[in-house]
Amino acid sequence: MKQRIYIVGAGAIAGYHAEAIARLTETESERALLYVTDVNPSALAAFAEKYPWAFPVEHLDTMLDEPAEENDIVIVATPPLTHAEISCRALRSGRHVLCEKPLAMNKEEAALMLITAREAGKILGCCSSRFAGLEITAGVKELLDQGRIGELYQVQWIQRRKRARTGIEYQPTSRWFLNRAISGGGTLMDWGPYDIASLTEVLQPQKVEVLHAWTTNPETNHPHAVEIQSDVEQHVGALLRFHLADGSVVPVQYERAACCHGSERSLTEIEGTAGALQWDWLCFDGSGELAHYYDMNGDTAENRSTISNEGLGMMDKPIVYFFRAISGQHSPAIVNEQAVFNFSILAAIYDCARSGEGQVVAMEGI
Repeated sequence: MKQRIYIVGAGAIAGYHAEAIARLTETESERALLYVTDVNPSALAAFAEKYPWAFPVEHLDTMLDEPAEENDIVIVATPPLTHAEISCRALRSGRHVLCEKPLAMNKEEAALMLITAREAGKILGCCSSRFAGLEITAGVKELLDQGRIGELYQVQWIQRRKRARTGIEYQPTSRWFLNRAISGGGTLMDWGPYDIASLTEVLQPQKVEVLHAWTTNPETNHPHAVEIQSDVEQHVGALLRFHLADGSVVPVQYERAACCHGSERSLTEIEGTAGALQWDWLCFDGSGELAHYYDMNGDTAENRSTISNEGLGMMDKPIVYFFRAISGQHSPAIVNEQAVFNFSILAAIYDCARSGEGQVVAMEGI
């Protein structure tokens, strides 16, 4: 049987998935069968016109009522408000689910999605894997595994942009990003899934404490910002404590801004008693620099290397990684307990910011 993939939602992100699916194979005869549905008939029609090899389906029920094959995949490419409901319906239909980020609206929904996947005997994945499996990340992990920077005592993950708000400066037609009831939150829900996915990939914590957190929405006079009553945060920060598998505990300073009035900064740094590592995380151009700082005979020394991230593009990774995972291959896909653990860290940051009380997320409890 040919691989069958079902996309729920026919918006901009669905197009990226369709293009990634097309690149999976060299010939049209090998291409997966792609079905797509959307509650908006015009969006569905536009998608079908742009991707004529996809089969449009008017209703989700019609799509899921068809008997499932073992490796059927449903990609949930709708706004976050609907992620849990659609994912659970798709899992109960006997299909694996690859859900767009953020995984859910809250930790209760995420837990329900995982329970449903377990009951159905299917795999639940999240598209927060777009920056997973980078060669530069492997370089960082190798140096850590070799003990090259000694005992870890501090991590800084700071990503600040002055004006990069989704729904305003970026993708301004997607106004739902600015409505918490639909999006679940602002830049923490939009970019946080990638941040947390990368942090957990490098450090592999078994438990995370959120000691302090804050969120805010800096004011600007951008026409869209004035026109729309946005209720989501565009700047967030948190002090986390990662409990690692070897029993060590490392504080993590986390900050993400899609809008701020201070300076722009991008810093990913791990410091240890014998050295420090800094690296380019996003690598949009396909390569990045890894810097290793250390001591040599009492003087400061450094080793810099440029690492190319060859192979898959960021938009191809979610479906390729997920397909490998459901096929039983080794994969950087973010699935099941790891997907819910990562999302629960985001939810805990929100909970801490709202309540002022510390939060704990443990992999053992997922």
